[in-house]
Amino acid sequence: MSQEMLVLLAESLWETTYMVGVSAFIAALFGVPLGVILVTTDKGHVLENLAVNRVLGAIVNATRSTPFIILMVAIIPLTRLIVGTSIGTDAAIVPLSIAAIPFVGRIVESALKEVDYGVIEAAQAMGASPLQIIAKVLIPEALPSIVLGLTITVISLIGYSAMAGAIGGGGLGDLAIRYGYQRFRADIMLATVIILIAQVQLVQSCGDWLARRLNKK
Repeated sequence: MSQEMLVLLAESLWETTYMVGVSAFIAALFGVPLGVILVTTDKGHVLENLAVNRVLGAIVNATRSTPFIILMVAIIPLTRLIVGTSIGTDAAIVPLSIAAIPFVGRIVESALKEVDYGVIEAAQAMGASPLQIIAKVLIPEALPSIVLGLTITVISLIGYSAMAGAIGGGGLGDLAIRYGYQRFRADIMLATVIILIAQVQLVQSCGDWLARRLNKK
């Protein structure tokens, strides 16, 4: 493999890491509060509001049921509005984030529902407000599961970013299509696959380690 190809691989790896990192941050920023709202507005919970819960649940389900490639094409006008273009790594971050936010929301919702309701009732009996229950009981108790959920999200985003490369999103997926597939460079295709596998292994290992550190049980 030539030095030019190695440089292209390094650039593509950086583009993928950048896309995944920024979109994972945005997904966590909006997805974690979304998951908290989905749990706490449910029937019998600390901020019960079934109307809000059902509307948000319907939006989350609709977004999650849309295949990523279709979503990416469907929101091209929104992508252009936000970043000024529909091609490149910055443009790919918009659909990646929109796809990941409801995914994180559902993962956080599932993690928070695992918290023993007796702990919440004990906090209520001691006069804790709903916000105190969320910040000091729900999230700390569910944190290891939330971290594992966010790890799964990052891994999913690595896969999505490769798909984004197929329609001009940049990164390793774009390199694999343009050089590995269209120019019949099996060595480039193999190298991108190995790098993607290594990325996934690294993210999973770091996520597992952090979850174990946070687990007090």
